[in-house]
Amino acid sequence: MKSEIAAVVSFLKRLVKLKNKVEVEKMDLFAERLTVALQEKFEGHWVPEKPSKGQAYRCIRVNAFHKYDQELLRACSESGVHYGDLGLPWEITLWVDPGEVCGRYGEQNFHFSIATFSSDKDEMTSDYHSGSSDEGSTLHSCTLEVRSGWTWRCC
Repeated sequence: MKSEIAAVVSFLKRLVKLKNKVEVEKMDLFAERLTVALQEKFEGHWVPEKPSKGQAYRCIRVNAFHKYDQELLRACSESGVHYGDLGLPWEITLWVDPGEVCGRYGEQNFHFSIATFSSDKDEMTSDYHSGSSDEGSTLHSCTLEVRSGWTWRCC
């Protein structure tokens, strides 16, 4: 669970960094608080033998009907970050499942893999974090554009 949470938090940090509205120190604190919030929420809802069990509960979702994710709000409150400064796309869904973290921009777009892990060593096997550990490194080669004006390298 910790590796999957670390992957989604790292992804969100990179996404927020694109808008450059949050100070580095506050962003680091936000990431710490979000990690704790997600660990607490997912406890008891993490079944590695059945990764899809509890999937909806572990979903981070922001859209027209769910303008705020509760764990993101909590992390903002605890770190002094204004939620609006995160600059998140107006429609994003992130699934944090045992062995895999996926995302999707908008309701009609394809999902993309953020990270996958081998089951025996909790070792990351995706290309998302490969290469440099530098937070500003390029993720992948294809580009996904969504209505909110975001362009994200995703696959």
